[in-house]
Parts: sequence; structure tokens; C-alpha cells
Amino acid sequence: MYFHVPVKVYCENNCVRAHAKELASFGKKALVVTGKSSAFKNRSFDDVEAALSMRGVEWAVFNEVEENPSVETIMRGRDKGVAEGTDFVIGIGGGSPMDAAKAIALMIRHADAGADYLYDSSAASDALPVVCIPTTCGTGSEVTAVSVLTRTNLRTKGSIPHKIFPQLALLDGRYLGSAPRSVICDTTIDALCHMYESWLNTKATDLSRMCVDAGLRVWARSKEAILSGTPLSLENYNDMLLASMMAGMAIAHTGTAIPHGMSYPVTVETRMAHGKACGYFLPGFLREADPAEVSYLLKTAGFTDIDSLEAYYQATCRPEKVPEYVLRESIRTTLASPSKLAQTPYAVTEATLFRIAGL
Repeated sequence: MYFHVPVKVYCENNCVRAHAKELASFGKKALVVTGKSSAFKNRSFDDVEAALSMRGVEWAVFNEVEENPSVETIMRGRDKGVAEGTDFVIGIGGGSPMDAAKAIALMIRHADAGADYLYDSSAASDALPVVCIPTTCGTGSEVTAVSVLTRTNLRTKGSIPHKIFPQLALLDGRYLGSAPRSVICDTTIDALCHMYESWLNTKATDLSRMCVDAGLRVWARSKEAILSGTPLSLENYNDMLLASMMAGMAIAHTGTAIPHGMSYPVTVETRMAHGKACGYFLPGFLREADPAEVSYLLKTAGFTDIDSLEAYYQATCRPEKVPEYVLRESIRTTLASPSKLAQTPYAVTEATLFRIAGL
């Protein structure tokens, strides 16, 4: 049995400024990787700027990360980091900026390499130090070594083979306060998928399931507040971030399973948000699994059965119907992914995937 999460995590209000010394300890100039606007609206960037300034550390900003970041974006970020002489990377945002930060840190370290390096499993994985500051509550990327990128030329998404854990993660629920309700709904479903896919996984251990068990109990504390549409409290936001982080710790050891694998063509072809796309396949995935295991997982998260979970997903995420040709592509690519099939604790055939997809 193996358990390894080499990320130092602080979960507290005002933690970026409170831990400015550690944030600034990784180098002399940071490349701050963000999306176009959210890090500036929720004031997380202001906190990072203040923390670095008080410690005399310089920074440059790369704010071009899109949802489901592309290989091309990573290379532009690499070029910016190299030109600015940066020696560590800070990722602020949801999974996209944090995943991008890891990949950019890799490519700055290997500044002479081309984009093919990102998916070269034989290449060295050493990278610049990475700090992650999540501002959504789904990916758990701040505690995983994973970086998922869009491969535009192949019209697909996939994790790079390099494992790049952040050195430090700073979690402050205040940053969720300016997130649109739709983002909260989509990302909390992503965290739920992570926990269910990690538990129902051939790589699951008692230690990885420890993270799932605790994460589901924390996740459940905000379930009704999200469903009701009432204003969310700072306590809710902190719980959501904590649950997402625990889910990230779980998938850091097991990886994700069928719902994530089937979601990738959906996000590429329809632009559906990542968490929403994963949740689209979650009820079907659970219906194929061991009923006793599923019952435990549902009750721990506050659901009575799979139907109540599906109703919650429909009410909170409001998914658009996925075209049949996209669902068929999801089935095709998942069947072609031995790792996803091998991690599923029940036999998966084409017919199984058709049922999961609702076809």
C-alpha cells in the first residue's frame, strides 16, 4: 500500500498574505499563471501581488489560460516565462490555470524542447517549483501531479505523462465568493465525480478511500445550500474547497475512471464545462457498480439513491443534451483507453458504455 502527497497545504482565510514568506521562498521572480479575469475579480491576484511585494520578489503575469488549456497555450506561457527570466510558477484559478502552471513549469525548465516534449513519456519530468491557489472547488489540481491539456491537432484531451506535484497549495474560501453559481455547481460535481471514481477503482486502497470518506462528509455539508439556491456562506466555501482538495488527494493515488474518460470528447466537441460533462455520465457509471458500495457512497454524500443524485445534478448543473454522435465518440475513445478500462472494478464492454451514455 502506498500513499504520497508531497504538497504542503494551508486551508485558512487570508492564507496567501499570512504565508507570504513561504510563497516567496521558491525563487526571485514568479510567473503568475491565470485565466483572463477571475483571479483579478476575486482579489486572489491582489493577495499574491501583495505577498510577493512584501518579500521583495518580482513577478510577471501570463493571463491567457482558457478553459481546457491547449498545448499551444502552454508553449506561449513557456515563452513568456523564459523571456521574463522567471524561476518559479504560481497558478491561480480553477483546474485549467493550475494544470497549465504545472505544464508551463515543465517547459520553462526544458526551454529548448518543442511541444512534443509534453507527451514524451521517456523525457525527464523535472520542472520549476509550482505553487497553486485554487479559486474553484472541483479539480483538486493543487494536490495532484496531473496536468490535463487539450491536444487541438487530435481534437481530444489527455493528461501529460509527467508527474508534477506543486510544492505549496494555499486554500482560501473567500475567493469562491465572486464565482458564478454555475461554476460552483459544475465544480462541486467534478469533486463528487473524483471521489466516486476514486472509490470505485481497481487502484483504490484503504488510504485513498480514507480521503474519499472524509471528503464526501465535508461535501455533503453544502449540498442543500447549493440545491436551494440560497446565498452561500464563507463556511460553505471553505467546506467546498476542503472537499475538492480531499478528492484531489484521492485521485492522486488512483486516477479517474469512466465518467472522466467519457467526458473529454464532450468538452472538446460541445464546450460543456468539465465538471458538468463528467457528471453527465456519473449516474450510469454508478448503476453498473456494486450496489452495496454505491449505496454507501450515496448515503455518505447525502443522497437516498442514484435517482436522487441524478435529480440533484439536473437541478444544479442543468446540462444540455449531448448529441448522439458525440456520445458515440465518447464510447469509442473510452474503449480505446486501456487504463480507464483497467481502473474500472467491473467488466466494461461496448454495451456497458452505451448504457452509461444513455443510448
